Amino acid sequence: MARQLFGTDGVRGVAGEPPLDRATVSALGSALGKDLQAHGRAEPVVLIGMDTRESGLWIAEAVAGGLREQGVAARFAGVITTPGVAYLTRTGGFAAGVMISASHNPYQDNGIKVFAATGYKLPDEEELEIEQEIFRVLPMHPVAPQPLRADPELAPKYADFLLSTLPVPLDGLHLVIDCGNGAASELAPEIFRRAGARVTAIHNQPNGRNINLDCGALHVESLAHAVEREQADAGIAFDGDADRAILISRAGRVINGDAVLLIMARAMQRDGGMSGNTVVSTVMSNLGLEVALGRNGLSMVRTPVGDKYVLEEMLRIGASLGGEQSGHVIFRAFATTGDGMLTALHVLGAARKQHKTIDELVSDLEIYPQKLVNVRVRLRRNLDEMPAVQDAVRAAEKAMNGDGRIVVRFSGTEPLARVMVEGRDAELVEHFSHSIADVIEKELA
Repeated sequence: MARQLFGTDGVRGVAGEPPLDRATVSALGSALGKDLQAHGRAEPVVLIGMDTRESGLWIAEAVAGGLREQGVAARFAGVITTPGVAYLTRTGGFAAGVMISASHNPYQDNGIKVFAATGYKLPDEEELEIEQEIFRVLPMHPVAPQPLRADPELAPKYADFLLSTLPVPLDGLHLVIDCGNGAASELAPEIFRRAGARVTAIHNQPNGRNINLDCGALHVESLAHAVEREQADAGIAFDGDADRAILISRAGRVINGDAVLLIMARAMQRDGGMSGNTVVSTVMSNLGLEVALGRNGLSMVRTPVGDKYVLEEMLRIGASLGGEQSGHVIFRAFATTGDGMLTALHVLGAARKQHKTIDELVSDLEIYPQKLVNVRVRLRRNLDEMPAVQDAVRAAEKAMNGDGRIVVRFSGTEPLARVMVEGRDAELVEHFSHSIADVIEKELA
């Protein structure tokens, strides 16, 4: 049976509307509490954190109210990053962790991500069980919310952990940090200053509605300008919940997840930390990354889009490093999920350790022309069973003569179909990305 509420990254939608209305949210808390009780946890406590969206607190309190209905207590971390919740859950003895965030989405959206006691996201099977319980108890909800007060001891524990992983101090570096007006707004400047860097922070004044607004990991233009203006050594941009990071080099180059994977794979290989000499990425990673890794005797395994699936494959094959082009990078030795601050600390640490700039570390990374076109859709149908779409894809593949890749898929978090075309010929890439998208729009829009 397919899941109806949980996508690739938890439950997500417009705050206040199904499935993020008060009744469904409190029912989710109740269903999670019942699931924990059924698995025999003695006096379970659930950790709850949130980003800076104006809807975050009422959603957190509604989840806590549902948990209380099942005799499960909640402890509140307040504003904290998603990887912060994952870390504190697995190290703090919590039965589960809940993060209230819609990551890179606009403020009107929100979401609920659930972590097991291990710090890993719940497996699909357990999410399905929780969904079924939600629908069973939904007619009896919402229950009264549980007022929450943030525990000031939690976030510093996470900050101390991040700094304990840093290979070398960042003394002398001048960094511009774009906090995306999100969960990293207080934590990130503090952590990088403690690491030894001089920090200029931008977009670190959240007001509940400006999270990700023309800033952060999806909008790095203002960061690039700030790096140039400040003559900084590098810039770092986080998304709303800081589970991803995009860096800007001193020369203005965008260091996305693919470039990070190349930098860190080489650094970890040099230090003997690359298990199996294999990097796990997704179907969206640029072919140039695969070629560059190959020159260093490193291979790449691709998964469907979603850091959850990257992690599953990492665990299956024992890989040390994996991630997504979007900036989610997972260091299995340190974390159970993508962590933007951990990523930035280690990229900058690798550059300092090798006495090189970030630009020098990726100077041989050739980026193949790649075009991503999003098509907003009203409904979803199996793309493999749509002849017009398949004909368009086959025509593109024939014209590219095997010298490129085409990926057509639905977003796991938004009502979008995504068309990605990649190849050496930029004109063909541009043409076929739009022609395939046009066919999908006619079929589904």
